[in-house]
Amino acid sequence: MTHSPAQSTALLTDHYELTMLQAALADGTAQRRSVFELFARRLPDGRRYGVVAGVNRLLDALERFRFDEQTIAFLADRGVVDQATRDWLAEYRFSGDISGYADGEIFFPGSPVLVVESSFAEAVLLETVFLSILNHDSAVASAASRMSWWAGGRPCIEMGSRRTHEEAAVGAALAAYIAGFTATSNLEAARRFGIPSTGTAAHAFTLLHDREQDAFRSQVDALGKGTTLLVDTYDVAEAVRTAIELTGPDLGAVRLDSGDLPSLAGQVREQLDSLGATKTRIIVTSDLDEFQIAALAPAPVDGYGVGTSLVTGSGYPTCGFVYKLVAREDASGELMPVAKKSPDKISIGGRKWALRRRTAAGVAEVELIGVGEQPVDDGDDRVLLKPLVESGKIVGRTTPEESQAHHQKVRDELPRSASQLSRGEAAIPTDYVGDYNNRNPFRARSHT
Repeated sequence: MTHSPAQSTALLTDHYELTMLQAALADGTAQRRSVFELFARRLPDGRRYGVVAGVNRLLDALERFRFDEQTIAFLADRGVVDQATRDWLAEYRFSGDISGYADGEIFFPGSPVLVVESSFAEAVLLETVFLSILNHDSAVASAASRMSWWAGGRPCIEMGSRRTHEEAAVGAALAAYIAGFTATSNLEAARRFGIPSTGTAAHAFTLLHDREQDAFRSQVDALGKGTTLLVDTYDVAEAVRTAIELTGPDLGAVRLDSGDLPSLAGQVREQLDSLGATKTRIIVTSDLDEFQIAALAPAPVDGYGVGTSLVTGSGYPTCGFVYKLVAREDASGELMPVAKKSPDKISIGGRKWALRRRTAAGVAEVELIGVGEQPVDDGDDRVLLKPLVESGKIVGRTTPEESQAHHQKVRDELPRSASQLSRGEAAIPTDYVGDYNNRNPFRARSHT
């Protein structure tokens, strides 16, 4: 269950969305039936796949996308739009259909991650808020998936709240959980989304006390022997010795937050074992990213805490999603494809449907997209677009646990090459079927 602030989301948008609306209302095109599509033209360098996150937050935002009295008054005071447009906005309720990839789903260049079908007026207003949510959350989830994959089953904890905007931190915690992290340090994310939270103590707690031993004793008395003690404030070996003297072999874990982590983890493991604390785990933090997690794979590490790199998309804080009009009603009432022709920003016109084509062994091999028609399932394909909104009614919410399970399932479908951290092409190609006349801009081959 989610719990989000109740204020309107209608002004989480760009000024020109409303001025376009005013012009379209005036010239009679506002009610033309339209299809908008949200997609990425390419993946960031070094990424073989992306992960969708933010869909449930998007649905929450849509539910609160209302131009209330205060919002209308602001638009009037600023002279953003005229009275006729403000009157229309005061009655705004999205009444169309939205289908999309679920939270936790994998996407590739050209994947129609979101398809919005309604009047031009209703759909164009949603562009900015939809892109804001999905670009941020999917960037975090894409980084988190690589990290949790290379963690190899060792738990990962999201702890990046202090490295980003306070509300972005809440969305990042959920995105990381969807993509395989086990818990967050952010209590608002735990309250709002019901995901597990965890935490013990920072260096400040050790520095508060006259002796490290006093700090450890206080923490153990308060939280029990199963707690995690931070052992690198002063001398690591001395801190480990002190910790085990206080707790015996029952200490839950020690945390390392600095130094040469692979070698230090090995030394601490040997020391713990020599002191009889063979079950005490080693947790490492210290500005980790997927590359450092991969490098730590051979080390005796039991879990990771990840902050800055995670909440900033590990160098790519946006997915590059765009929201484009791909079809609109013509004079005869039929949908006609429309597309940009701008160099390097080409899009493919037409309403899309998508399948993940798999081999007989269940391994993903093609992102198959039908343009103007649904692609034919050859027997073991997986439909990617799920109903999210039907005639204005939200129907596609999922729980964080369902989204996390879905991500694990679909990531397991990918070829093993998808885990590579080096630069290269997407793990599978994007192919198109149907009636389209644009040059394919996504390096896809023709599919027959």
